Amino acid sequence: MIIKVLGPGCANCKKLQKNVEVAVKELKLDASIEKVTDFKEITKYGVMSTPALVVDDEVKVAGKVAKPDEIKEHLQ
Repeated sequence: MIIKVLGPGCANCKKLQKNVEVAVKELKLDASIEKVTDFKEITKYGVMSTPALVVDDEVKVAGKVAKPDEIKEHLQ
């Protein structure tokens, strides 16, 4: 499983990444977490507001900081 956090590196992006790490740890998943800061790459996903969560190349959340429990729903 490949999880990507899309965003320029703002506080909300960092919070989403931490929440993703918590969710992956709690679910004991074997997943790689990548940070994508390049705007050209972000727009390839059709994301217009960050932060965004992408799981296996599918946008799951955009424009908000998802809590660990919400993220877990997208990872199961």
